[in-house]
Amino acid sequence: MELHDSPAANFADTKPHYELLDGLRGIAALLVLVYHIFEGYAFAESVNGAGSGLITTLNHGHIAVDFFFILSGFVVSYAYDDRWGKMSLGSFFKRRLIRLHPMLVMGALIGVAAFAFVGFEKWDASFASPLWVAGAFFLTIFMIPAVPGVPYEVRGNGEMFPLNGPGWSLFFEYIGNILYALFIRRFSTKCLAGLAVISGLIHAWFFVGDVSGYGCVGVGWTIDKVNFWGGLVRMLFPFTVGMLLARTFKPRGVRGAFWICGALLIAFFAVPYIAPMSEHFSLNALYEVVCIAVFFPFIVWLGACGKSEGFTGKINRFLGALSYPLYIVHYPLMYVFYKWLIDKQRYTWSETWPEALLVMGGSLVLAYLCLRFYDIPVRARLSGGAAKH
Repeated sequence: MELHDSPAANFADTKPHYELLDGLRGIAALLVLVYHIFEGYAFAESVNGAGSGLITTLNHGHIAVDFFFILSGFVVSYAYDDRWGKMSLGSFFKRRLIRLHPMLVMGALIGVAAFAFVGFEKWDASFASPLWVAGAFFLTIFMIPAVPGVPYEVRGNGEMFPLNGPGWSLFFEYIGNILYALFIRRFSTKCLAGLAVISGLIHAWFFVGDVSGYGCVGVGWTIDKVNFWGGLVRMLFPFTVGMLLARTFKPRGVRGAFWICGALLIAFFAVPYIAPMSEHFSLNALYEVVCIAVFFPFIVWLGACGKSEGFTGKINRFLGALSYPLYIVHYPLMYVFYKWLIDKQRYTWSETWPEALLVMGGSLVLAYLCLRFYDIPVRARLSGGAAKH
């Protein structure tokens, strides 16, 4: 993110790639994993009426997705901008589907298994029909979002993809790729800069003005009007910023860039929640908008300036390869963990750290197994088939 991609994956045969960005994407995916653990405590408190439901650790971890969108724009622009004389729209979309979709299908399958493990029990303690669960699975693999309240929105929490919530970001990722291929790739650098400025102003108005009422940029996960348009803005601004970075980037050697960038990401995500100044001015969202508009592009620039060698290179390659599988398969395990927290009425790390570590370790192992024995061979087979057409 690419959230869902690697700078090495698309052009290793023709261009040098920014391997260090792979590692940063992996760090962000790990931070999302930790963030979702603490989201579980807040969610369980909220469901049981036992607290404020405020996430207290890595409060801003959800903006890792926005960091992914910046990486996505950077990678796609760098990989494909100069290829369109030799590549059709069909071949572009085929490449993107092969890169992204196999793990989406696997995430949906794991989502069905995790839901079956808890007996298809919804958050309100009612039960979903297995027939509707099957319907939700097929809608997920075709990227058709569930509308809140319909029977195939099987968990009853309004999620766009109730079997595997993070699928919402892939939905907007696909929209970004479609807009890029049909329109944005044709923009001059000046026009692209104009689009980034305009989308940035809308982005700031929407989130700092707290149009969604969330007090943060965490929209897009459901399909109501505020979330759809908010999710579109949330994707488009960082995506175009990433493209602009790719087009204007001039590398400079920076020592220790991986460790500096990783530390910065952790620090930015760990800032506590910031209380609002008024009903229509969210300081918390302002902080996140500044991260997305200023700090994250700087981190991507700094990461692209760094070198990936020796031990650091091995870390970057491993984290980069694991990042997308980890992001797309970990959340079904979180559903099981959240259900356990609700049933046991446990809301803190100190009460649950063994189980939390088990969930995190299990997510990492599951992601690696999916990568090694499913994603790599399936994509290799599909790429070979695609090349014949």
